[in-house]
Amino acid sequence: MFSLGDTFIGDLRMTQPRPQLKDAYSLILEAIDTGTFKPGDRLVESDLAEKFGVSRTPIREALQRLETQSLLARDGRSLIVASLDHNQLSELYAVRSELEGLAARLAARHATPEEVRVLRNMVNEDRRITDDPMALARANRRFHKMIHLASHNRYLVQQLDLVHRSMALMSSTTLAAEGRSSVAMDEHEAIVNAIEKRDEDGAYDALKVHISSAFETRLTLTADS
Repeated sequence: MFSLGDTFIGDLRMTQPRPQLKDAYSLILEAIDTGTFKPGDRLVESDLAEKFGVSRTPIREALQRLETQSLLARDGRSLIVASLDHNQLSELYAVRSELEGLAARLAARHATPEEVRVLRNMVNEDRRITDDPMALARANRRFHKMIHLASHNRYLVQQLDLVHRSMALMSSTTLAAEGRSSVAMDEHEAIVNAIEKRDEDGAYDALKVHISSAFETRLTLTADS
């Protein structure tokens, strides 16, 4: 039996916002970031459209955007996931070190008590997954993103987003190197300690030490491969 209540519920359902679907660009970028697509993999419009269930037009536009951002490269007429040579790797880490250090400095100045507690909780929780490099890599990205946001500088966050997109071109995580995960968590704790103490120089230095250590590990992994 139909009632006014049914009408209200029906109207309510119609007015509820639908979950926002990821666009083609975000889907491809996420696949690169998670290692589904690795450096050197060829990306074909028709295959991507079928895989993600979208038409070829947004796929084509997404590929063009990713190529403009140097995340994809040309191999003849094909597009492949780009890879980083030694010089590009050094340049990327140099920029990342300065920008991340600045984010930590500003976080020490501007972070709210709630943001500091979230960072502290992240470190404590992440220590429980040091034996799972992939899970820890995802947690590591969340930790750094929280520092970026705690800087309360939108322009810095935008630049760091660009840097971290390029970081997705690395086919492995340094956290998989023997002993690196526990050391990285100690480095994270040192960063949070400095932010909590409002020690701007200390936060900057601790973050730069963290990036330098990660870069050294990256170079070792690259040399061994």
